[in-house]
Amino acid sequence: MKIQALYLKLSRLLVVLFPLLFIFLHFVGCTRPLPHTTWNLPEGVKARFNKGSIIEVAYSPDGTLLAVASTIGIWLYDIQTGEERNLFTGHTEYVIRVAFSPDGKTLASGSWDNTVHLWDVHTGNHRHALIGHTERNISVLFSPDSQTLASGSADRTIRLWDVKSGRSLHILTGHMGHVNSISFSPDGQTLASGSGDETIRLWDVKSGHLLHTFTEHTETIISVLFSPDGETIVSATSKHTPIRLWDVKSGHLLRTLTGHTADVRNLLFSPDGKMLACGSRDAKVHLWDVRTGNLLHTLIGHTGSVISVSFSPDGETIASGSFDQTIRLWNSRSGDFLHTLAEHTGSAGRALFRPDGKTIVSWHTWSLAGGSDETIRLWDVKSGHLLRTITGHIYHVSSVAFSPDGKTLADSGSYHRTINLWDVRTSKLLHTLTGHTLSLSKVAFSPDGKTLASGSWDETARLWNVHTGKLLHTLTEHTGYVSSVAFSLDGKTLATGSFDQTVRLWDVHTGNLLQTLTGHTDYISSVAFSPDGQMIASGGKEKTINLWDVHTGNLLQTLTGHTNYISSVAFSPDGQILASGSRDRTIRLWDVKRGHLLQTLTGHTHYVSGVAFSPDGQMIASGSHDKTIRLYDVRTGNLLRTLTGHMGDVASVAFRPNGKMLASGSWDGTVLLWDLTQE
Repeated sequence: MKIQALYLKLSRLLVVLFPLLFIFLHFVGCTRPLPHTTWNLPEGVKARFNKGSIIEVAYSPDGTLLAVASTIGIWLYDIQTGEERNLFTGHTEYVIRVAFSPDGKTLASGSWDNTVHLWDVHTGNHRHALIGHTERNISVLFSPDSQTLASGSADRTIRLWDVKSGRSLHILTGHMGHVNSISFSPDGQTLASGSGDETIRLWDVKSGHLLHTFTEHTETIISVLFSPDGETIVSATSKHTPIRLWDVKSGHLLRTLTGHTADVRNLLFSPDGKMLACGSRDAKVHLWDVRTGNLLHTLIGHTGSVISVSFSPDGETIASGSFDQTIRLWNSRSGDFLHTLAEHTGSAGRALFRPDGKTIVSWHTWSLAGGSDETIRLWDVKSGHLLRTITGHIYHVSSVAFSPDGKTLADSGSYHRTINLWDVRTSKLLHTLTGHTLSLSKVAFSPDGKTLASGSWDETARLWNVHTGKLLHTLTEHTGYVSSVAFSLDGKTLATGSFDQTVRLWDVHTGNLLQTLTGHTDYISSVAFSPDGQMIASGGKEKTINLWDVHTGNLLQTLTGHTNYISSVAFSPDGQILASGSRDRTIRLWDVKRGHLLQTLTGHTHYVSGVAFSPDGQMIASGSHDKTIRLYDVRTGNLLRTLTGHMGDVASVAFRPNGKMLASGSWDGTVLLWDLTQE
C-alpha cells in the first residue's frame, strides 16, 4: 500500500511538473539567438544583425545551393528552404566575386583584399588562400575539369592555380591594363583575357604561354567569352562600338555585330551557341544569329539600362535585369515578352536561371545603391510567381540605437528606406518600419522607449510607435536632408538637424513645430540635447559646434578647434563634457560650462563618424572610416581598447544602457554587438 501511495504521489507531481518543464524548455529554446547571427564572429562580438550587402550570386552546378558574395563574406543558402547553410569568412575586404567549381565541390571567392580563397562546399572548411595578386581581383573562374582556377586582377596579371594544392601554376603577364574579363575554352586548354589595354589575349593553360593577341579594338575591353563549341570568341568594349566575333584558330575577325544604340552591359551565348544576347544602356536586349551576324530580335520593354541577361538551360527563355527595378522574361526564339518580375524596390536588377531551368533568382547589387532592397528572390519561370524571398541583407548601416531598457536595437541603412527593430537577446527581427521615400540618416529612441525618431534624405523626420511599428507623425518643415534626430530627457521634445542649416524643435505628442534655431551657415550633421534638457549642441560642415538655449533659442557659445567638418556630437551623462568627432580624424572633449577644450583624442587613421559616452561617463567610444571602434578613458584620454571586425567603415556606435555592450553599425551592412566585459 505504501508503494502504491508513493507511486500515486509521484504521478500527481509529474502531472504538475511536466507542463512547467515543457514551458521552461520552450522558453529557453525561444530565447536563443538565431544560429546564423553568431556564425564566425570577430573576437569579442556576441551577435551580428543583418548579413551585409549583396554583390554577386552563383548557383551550385546541381542547383541546390546559392552562394552570395557579400560585404562580410560568402553566405551559402539552401534553395529549397531559403535557409542559411553556412557563412564563409576570412577575407579582410569585401568579397566581389564568387564561383562554384563545375563538380560542385569547391567554392572560390575573390576580394578587394587582393586574395582568392577556396572553400570546401560540403564541409565548409577553408581549403586555401591564394596569395600573389597585388591589387583587387576582378574575376575568378574554374576550368571545365575543376582542377585549375584562373584569377584576373587590376594588377594587370592573370594567375593560374592548382585547385587541389593551392599552388600557383603560372603568372600570365603582358597586359598593360586591368584584366576585366577571362574565359576558358570548353576543353579547358585555352584561356582568353580582355583588358583595359584594349587587347584580347589567348593563353595556353598548360604552359602559360601567350598564343595570340588581338589588337583591333580601340577601347577598354569589358567582356570576352568563348562560344560553347570553343571555335569563336566574342568581345565587347566599354564604349558604343560593334561587338566582334573572332576565329580562335586563326585569330581573324569573323564579323561584327551592330544594332545596339548604346554601350553593351554584358554578353552571353545561348547554350547551343547559335545566338548571342546582350543588354545595353539603350534599355533594350539584342539577339543576334552568331553564324550570319544578323540581328534577330530587339526586345523592348525596359525603361532603364539593361545590366544583366541570362539564358535558360534549354535556351528557350531569356531573363533580363534593368535599372528600372524589374526582371523581364522573353521567348528567345520569337522575341515575345512572357512575364515581368517586379517585386524588388531597388535600382539595379540581376537575374540567373537555376540549372533545372524551372526557377530564376533575382537580386539587386549593392554598388548601385539608391534604395536597393537587398533581397534575393526566387521565381517560378513558367508562371512568373514569386516562390521565396531571402532577406537580411542591407546596404550601409548609417545609425544604431539601443532602447532605454536595452532590449531592442534599431538600425537604419544609409541607402535604405527602412528601419529594423531587433530583439537583442534572441537576434530576431521585431519590426521593419517603412514610409520614408529616400535614404535614412539617424535613429533615436525616446527616453521611455515607446517612440522612435528617424531622419531622412526625403527632408522629413518621422516618429514611430516602437511596440506596433506604426507611423505616428511625419515632420515636414525642413527644406533639406534631415541628418540627425535627438529627444529631450523628458521625451516631450525632438530636435532635428538638417542640411537646410537649421535646428528645429518639435512637440513629440502632436508633431507640431515649436521653434527653429538659425545661425549655421552650412549644413548640420549632428544634434544632441544636454541631459538636463536646457541646451542643444549642433555641429556640421562649418567645423564649429554651436550651443543653444532650448527655451529662448539663443546661441550661447561656439566651440572652435576642429580642422574639418563635425560628424557627431554627444553630451556626457552629467552634462559637463561634450564630445565631438570630426573628419579631421580626432575626437575632442569640451568643458560645456566654459567652452574650453579639455582633450584631443587621436589614433584613428580616417574620418571619425560617431561618438558615444558610456552610461557611467567614464569611457567614450568612437567609430571611424578606418573600420575600427576605439574606446578611450574620458579622464586621462588614454586609449583603452581597439575593436576590429567590421569589413567596412564604421558609421555609428551606441552603448547599451547597462554599459556592458556596444553596438556598431557599418557600411559593410551589418550591426555588431560587442561584449565589453571581455578583455
